[in-house]
Amino acid sequence: MTIRLQDLLVGFHSLELSDKPVIVHASLSAFGEIQGGAETLVSALLAVFDSVVMPVFTYKTMIIPPVGPENNAIPYGSGADQNRMAEFFDLKMPADPLMGAIAEALRKHPRARRSTHPILSFAGVNARAALVAQSLSDPLAPIGTLAKQDGWVLLLGVNQTINTSIHYAEKLAGRKQFTRWALTPEGVRQCAGFPGCSAGFQSIAPEAERCARRVRLGNATVQAVPLKMLFKAAMALIRNDPLALLCQQADCPRCNEIRMHYAAG
Repeated sequence: MTIRLQDLLVGFHSLELSDKPVIVHASLSAFGEIQGGAETLVSALLAVFDSVVMPVFTYKTMIIPPVGPENNAIPYGSGADQNRMAEFFDLKMPADPLMGAIAEALRKHPRARRSTHPILSFAGVNARAALVAQSLSDPLAPIGTLAKQDGWVLLLGVNQTINTSIHYAEKLAGRKQFTRWALTPEGVRQCAGFPGCSAGFQSIAPEAERCARRVRLGNATVQAVPLKMLFKAAMALIRNDPLALLCQQADCPRCNEIRMHYAAG
């Protein structure tokens, strides 16, 4: 069955969040066939929600320096090939393919604006306060601003492992952050506050889903979770277990660094 714009509008309206800002994570393929593709889905989001924000990160700007701060989960001096392929950030740079077609469609929308972080930028419509809150030292500040505005995270056919907003809760809980570097027209810029791994975030699903609103659209489950409640749930998990939400991959440098950080007190 082909999903039409009207189907999306009805589904999104059923969440009863039209007066709220949303940060969206989405998989176009999860829906099945949408008439008009990603552009139709973005049109539906903008027609229903007060303001819409999505991450449009650009990992291809990143470089690995020869030296840097200790305990940073990065193999210094190993990035010769990556550094040669790195590109200078600019506001017209496409979102990384990992962000998905919907994020790129929002970035290209004529009403969209983009924040200026060279790795972790966000695009949004009617979201100026959130976008300008970002800085090199506080890359996830747009999420905090949306929470202050009673914003919700909207997961379109994806699970909690894609939920960037949980990284903001980790920061609020005092979890270790990292430093990365990016190419910009002004030279190499150091970017603090880089988050850890999200592969273990699905473990928060039972807590998050208690306050979620859901609707089925095509083959995709759409769920909306209030940011403040999400932060509260994630912070409680980390208070009870400092290693909560970390992944179980033996070779994950960021999760392993966080484990060593806690082990060292």
